[in-house]
Amino acid sequence: MTENLPAHRFSIAPMLDWTDRHCRYFHRQLTRQTLLYTEMVTTGAIIHGKGDYLAWSTEEQPVALQLGGSDPAALAQCAKLAEERGYNEVNLNVGCPSDRVQNGRFGACLMGEAQLVADCIKAMRDVVSIPVTVKTRIGIDDQDSYEFLCDFIQRVAEQGGCETFIIHARKAWLSGLSPKENREIPPLDYERVYQLKRDFPQLTLSLNGGVKSLEEASIHLQHLDGVMMGREAYQNPGLLAQVDQTIFGSRLPMADPVAVVRAMYPYIERELAKGTYLGHVTRHMLGLFQGIPGARQWRRYLSENAHKAGAGVDVVESALLLVADKVPASV
Repeated sequence: MTENLPAHRFSIAPMLDWTDRHCRYFHRQLTRQTLLYTEMVTTGAIIHGKGDYLAWSTEEQPVALQLGGSDPAALAQCAKLAEERGYNEVNLNVGCPSDRVQNGRFGACLMGEAQLVADCIKAMRDVVSIPVTVKTRIGIDDQDSYEFLCDFIQRVAEQGGCETFIIHARKAWLSGLSPKENREIPPLDYERVYQLKRDFPQLTLSLNGGVKSLEEASIHLQHLDGVMMGREAYQNPGLLAQVDQTIFGSRLPMADPVAVVRAMYPYIERELAKGTYLGHVTRHMLGLFQGIPGARQWRRYLSENAHKAGAGVDVVESALLLVADKVPASV
């Protein structure tokens, strides 16, 4: 019964400045079953900010809101708002290592405060019925033993009631490395995450970090409940057209990338009417035709013209015509 497979089986990571609502709408045209995540939003932005930081469209579902924060009351307030707005899940960020995040006492530094994380999860779970999950690392700084990781997971699961964890299979250095370096320099340790699933079989555990293909994802799924793909899904979104068939066993035909671009036109028209610049939508689409002749021309035309005053759907169509006849029928 593939239709009943949980969305966590494959998801796209929350990525700051990348996985905004335009990106998610585009990704949803390629895969119907993948779980999508928002960028991390802080509780302060939601509660005190002037903009609508929870804006999204129901066409993006299933979507999880990722929150940054460490105050149980504020997180509970935001989780309640998320549920009221129709989000399918709330996720707490316990993995981001940036200085800005640490100064706000959230992100990866919270791994050192397991009881606080448990309190935060419980506060959110007490006020919502949608799942509340945690995205974390395998360790921080010199607190990187397997015992440390197990103690963190156990406390947050037992005292917070968290049933689902997404584990970035790298530790984080809270000082000395930039966020970008923290995504690349600490070595990946997939086996440690596999062992965690063996020791906590009752929990739903997904793996994140360094996954570059659906073949790799399928291997991880032999050991775990889910896989979260990050930069590869963003930079090479064409691979998402195969997710529903490869990962979820769907028998529906794969999304055709040319049709996907044209399916974006009504959305783009609506956004332009609201004052959105074309480039804010099309920047997420640049990598769609990776590996196909004409992909460079597609990227160049969009990059050079989408930012111009008055740019509209005609710009996207002109770019598409540079590559459309080169897309293999089987793609």
